[in-house]
Amino acid sequence: VQLQASGGGLVQAGGSLRLSCAASGRTFSSYNMGWFRQAPGNEREFVATVMWSGAAYYADSVKGRFTISRDNAKNTAYLQMNSLKPEETAVYYCAAARINGPGYRQEAYYNYWGQGTLVTVSS
Repeated sequence: VQLQASGGGLVQAGGSLRLSCAASGRTFSSYNMGWFRQAPGNEREFVATVMWSGAAYYADSVKGRFTISRDNAKNTAYLQMNSLKPEETAVYYCAAARINGPGYRQEAYYNYWGQGTLVTVSS
């Protein structure tokens, strides 16, 4: 599986962006798809995941503002980000996992990673 993240850019605080993660292959619908982010000088952190079933889970810091979704017909996962904050400036990565179960907040859970897309939130 190859993943291509896109949709990053410059946005003012309080603004919105939608990230996309396009996947190759014919088994996209069976993968759990996640989004992580890495701010300068920080470790990569979990943002959200959407399971093959459609169940979604979020980091506490983004609950109520971010929405993760998937379109299996388009082999694409999305991350709608609203009310963005300057401290959310980061490179955002999408990832795909073949397995189910707990652990989706950990990087090791995921088998494939996209190249990342930069989100810059200005104050």
